[in-house]
Amino acid sequence: MPQASSLFTRLEYRLAEQLFHTRWLPRSPRTQRLTMHLFQRCADAGHTAALSVYGHMLFHRGASPQDKAKGARYVLQAAHSGDERAQYQAGAIYEHGCAQYPRRDDHAVTWYARAGEAGHALAAARLADAYRHGQLGLAVDCQRAEYWQRLADQHAGLEMPETATRH
Repeated sequence: MPQASSLFTRLEYRLAEQLFHTRWLPRSPRTQRLTMHLFQRCADAGHTAALSVYGHMLFHRGASPQDKAKGARYVLQAAHSGDERAQYQAGAIYEHGCAQYPRRDDHAVTWYARAGEAGHALAAARLADAYRHGQLGLAVDCQRAEYWQRLADQHAGLEMPETATRH
């Protein structure tokens, strides 16, 4: 039975994604409520991508502090499950802090590093900037800044692979 539930959750998530990204469907309050309801059901079922997306929406668009706290919990749960977008968001949550999760530079650096190593260009760029300017409790370190910038460029597709640049 868990496989049927898992399949159903994946189908619900796919439908929620389609509703969220479809341009031809009117953006009525009813459609938005349905989309959010589907994302919530999938997140509550433990679907990693839904935890990330729904958590992000709640954290940034939630009307109450409770919504924002719940969004942060969902994002952190997805981050712990390996979702690189959620890992980047977890870094931002800890960098800026919120009611439930106070600012913790060490946690922010950890999450940005995990996301950057996993392929998230913005996370790697944030660490490059932090090392370049001595932010997030990090000492200025040009070599580490260069490492993270190269990684950010590579993930963003801005840098040619070494073998392609050799003649």
